[in-house]
Amino acid sequence: MLKTTKSIAVLLLLIVLAAGCRSSRDIRPGDTIDVAFEKAMSQFERERYSHAVRSFETILAMGRGTEFAADAQFYLAKSHFHNRSYLSAASEFRRFARNYSRDERRKEAEFMEAYSHYRLSPRFNLDQTESYNALDRFQLFVTRYPGTERARDAQTYMDELRDKLAKKKFHAAEMYMRVREYRSAAIYYGLTVERYPGSSWAEKALVNQILAYVYYAENSVEARQQERFEKAVESYQQYLQIFPRGDNRDLAEQYHDRALDGLARVSRVTAER
Repeated sequence: MLKTTKSIAVLLLLIVLAAGCRSSRDIRPGDTIDVAFEKAMSQFERERYSHAVRSFETILAMGRGTEFAADAQFYLAKSHFHNRSYLSAASEFRRFARNYSRDERRKEAEFMEAYSHYRLSPRFNLDQTESYNALDRFQLFVTRYPGTERARDAQTYMDELRDKLAKKKFHAAEMYMRVREYRSAAIYYGLTVERYPGSSWAEKALVNQILAYVYYAENSVEARQQERFEKAVESYQQYLQIFPRGDNRDLAEQYHDRALDGLARVSRVTAER
């Protein structure tokens, strides 16, 4: 029993000491701003990002116009980012770039604002608002800092985002094909090519657009078939211009031949009347 009591007492003592240690590391009333900043940086370096966020916010409230303000704002943004609070991080990086435009870290802050939105970009089949936000900010960054290493990084992320957005358009077209809404399918295949011509989905989208117009014509009344087969031929001609050595050239040829057969059939029917 005595041994158990001693164990409990030791445990309680350790808890008290640990609490006291934590308390000494947190910002307390009466701390000067330099002491508060030192504690906040200690929390950041020990990866206690939630605590660091509160501490840097306290510092900014204590002295936004002091020599510590710019550092506090920058590390507040970084703390949010490391804590995976990407929307808050984007907002704080943006505030840093706006309020401290002459700071040498402005370029990094602008890049990180864009990258924070990039980290919020979801799977292709979900709402892509954050993908568009990231694209806009990366594009602005590339315009402001052309030729830099970060601009090259931004371009890589932009290509990835555009490919995701192209995939979304392509899969929307595929869905319309499955439900036999061929006109809508052709439109979405076209949007894939028009908006994201450099994506990995563009070549296949243009081939599939030929087929969509063929199906659209074949399922139309006779009076509208010719113009819709001609749409398929136009898509084929566009394919030859953009992807003369495309991986799906053989399929494009097959669909084009089918469109030509359809036009010949329409011409015969018209001539027989």
